[in-house]
Amino acid sequence: MCAGSINTFKDFICKAISVLNDVIPVLFLLATVIFLWGVIQFILAASNEKEREEKKQFIIYGLIGLFVIIAVWGLVNILLYTFFNTGIENPPGLPLGPKI
Repeated sequence: MCAGSINTFKDFICKAISVLNDVIPVLFLLATVIFLWGVIQFILAASNEKEREEKKQFIIYGLIGLFVIIAVWGLVNILLYTFFNTGIENPPGLPLGPKI
């Protein structure tokens, strides 16, 4: 898919896409775990209002993380398809059809 060395800007973009394909699922998983951990802790702290407020922060951080990851991923794909007539051929978890 990508050349071994980076000689042109297109090679750089190809390497960046490759790195993003590896990093995005890990970040998405991490944000999901933080969100779910916050939800579980929020439920378990039902009797203590102060703890519930602290655990609510985990839920908010997880949601913000998920939103940022999805927004950046979408923006990168929009830019790639607009300016470089290319993009992530098979984004993680989303079967988009045949490779371009």
